[in-house]
Amino acid sequence: MSTENSKFKEFNFAEGELLLINKPYKWTSFDVVGKIRNSLKPLKLKVGHAGTLDPLATGLLIICTGKLTKQIDTFQAEEKEYIGTMVLGAITPSFDMETEVDTTFDISQITEQQIYDATAQFSGDIEQYPPAHSAVKINGERLYVKARLGEEVELRKRFVTVPEFEITRIDLPEIDFRIVCSKGTYIRSLVSDFGKALNNGAYLSKLTRTRSGNFLLSNAFEVLELVNYIRSKKEEVKAETEV
Repeated sequence: MSTENSKFKEFNFAEGELLLINKPYKWTSFDVVGKIRNSLKPLKLKVGHAGTLDPLATGLLIICTGKLTKQIDTFQAEEKEYIGTMVLGAITPSFDMETEVDTTFDISQITEQQIYDATAQFSGDIEQYPPAHSAVKINGERLYVKARLGEEVELRKRFVTVPEFEITRIDLPEIDFRIVCSKGTYIRSLVSDFGKALNNGAYLSKLTRTRSGNFLLSNAFEVLELVNYIRSKKEEVKAETEV
């Protein structure tokens, strides 16, 4: 994001601010929250995010501070848009690159037309199961904790809505896509199911959230960009009080 002065404003974090952040690769959503919260010290403010992104995903993360944290559920319920890449011909236990490939498939007979045709099954109201390696809670415990311990878990089906799903590039084994979906949609699960629809396998190799509701990634701060700005403003205040 540009660091032009016009992009910045005087923030009132205690009253409540909605911050758009470009979550870095391999950061958890809580890593971002913690970084913002620490930069605001000594202010003791509520800071939270409106919609988790997996560590291996990047893109738009909405952060709320102060009184605006009461509206997190509203922002979280908004429609999301993503762009991503799947790898056809292999599967992993986590449906993404968090775990190693454990099964491979022959993709030599799969045509581009079959790939385009398969998208019809994943548009509109669909049902899916969350990945075993996910943040969904079962009896108060995260599924990924159970999965890493090798425990069996009973996954519960969920219904989600996908208004738009399109293939934007095919260069096998890679397939690029763009998707617009409702809250709670697991893109990893959709990719895994997409592979099954082709009587094959697929896993997610790249994912970026580009929109949440009316908020766009193009308007987001880089984490350190915002943190450094907050710290610079605190230094200005400190210098003024010492004069």
